[in-house]
Amino acid sequence: MPQTTIKIGSGDSTRERILKAAMLRFSAHSYEETGLRDVAADVGVDPAYVHRCFGSKEKLFLEAVRAAARPERLFSGDADELASTLASELFAERGENEIRSLDIVIRSFSSPAASRVLRDSLMEDFVGPLLRKRGQVSEKRAALVAAFLIGAGILRDVVRADPLLGQDEGELQEIIVQTIEELMNGDAVQEGDARCAPAPDHRGR
Repeated sequence: MPQTTIKIGSGDSTRERILKAAMLRFSAHSYEETGLRDVAADVGVDPAYVHRCFGSKEKLFLEAVRAAARPERLFSGDADELASTLASELFAERGENEIRSLDIVIRSFSSPAASRVLRDSLMEDFVGPLLRKRGQVSEKRAALVAAFLIGAGILRDVVRADPLLGQDEGELQEIIVQTIEELMNGDAVQEGDARCAPAPDHRGR
């Protein structure tokens, strides 16, 4: 899946340039590590102008998260290939000025200050679209898919856990695909098991 390439062009408005710079900043640094001064410096404007355009750091962060998420792209493929599509987000190589859909979420997921924004965005931009794509999935299981992907992303990209790095990425990606499928299909499997279960024997009563 192609990544989102952030190009700050001369034809962009100053507000658009600020938002794109914020997306790049928040995809590489946590919410606490990123300040309006950093974003302003990247664009070459006064920090006060950034504040006037977006109102606050939290509002700028919210717009950056939602601009990066792009659910219309992430959930646009075949429903049967959704697990592979989601898993590929963790392993896609990023070039200069490229970000993945969950990069900003992964960087700031543990931030108390960013938690409300991330919670709302995950429900609207990930859980909701997943439910619409795979109608048999419960909201609880859709949220678990998000939690699993984000957790794996944090261990790979932030913690840099050795077992999730290295040369066997094909095998690791397949395990992640299988896990996502199991999470999404669990409700259907449980319903099938319930239908196949033998009727209770009441003859002893």
